[in-house]
Amino acid sequence: MTSFREDHVELAGIETLKSLGWQYLPSGAVAPDGAAPQRASFSDAILVPRLQRAVAAINPAMPEEAIADALKQVLTSETHNLIEENRRLHRLITDGIDVDYRASNGRIVGGKVWLIDFDNLDGNDWLVLNQFTVIEARHNRRPDMVCFVNGLPLAVLELKNPADENATLTSAFNQLQTYKAEIPALFRTNAVLITSDGIEARIGSLTANE
Repeated sequence: MTSFREDHVELAGIETLKSLGWQYLPSGAVAPDGAAPQRASFSDAILVPRLQRAVAAINPAMPEEAIADALKQVLTSETHNLIEENRRLHRLITDGIDVDYRASNGRIVGGKVWLIDFDNLDGNDWLVLNQFTVIEARHNRRPDMVCFVNGLPLAVLELKNPADENATLTSAFNQLQTYKAEIPALFRTNAVLITSDGIEARIGSLTANE
């Protein structure tokens, strides 16, 4: 009889997301040293090339300088407090990013750049990666699954084996707390945290308790 393993839960999650239209890529292939790199460094939690392409496609009327300004507001942290930074980026994601730029007539005008196309969901880039390595302040961590929308990591999933009595949803929750403390860059744009053992699951915000 084949034993049940943690990666069975991971693979089931990936297949479920693929059936909903998400793209899946192996993390090894998209790593900075992989065959199809999606980021310049393991310290990069946002997939910048995918974000740049998506934002340009969603905001075709915006000039390059406005797009660059919006991306700078996303990629540059304003505070070391993760909760405050997450709140700031949540507003940018949901409300759009206010930018000023020079119009064709030479006047400085204001506009808004959107990071996600809320009117046409199919116009967004949906990607799930597993075993996504993030290195920050000498901490090397590898969450089980990370879900990206337009290159922004919006969901982190920590999975456990239901056949292992020591691998509980509590231990998965505690693991997420470790990630938040050691690789906070991954959680700047986070919208949901998920724990599951393939039988039970929990979902919550960045500040939710167990």
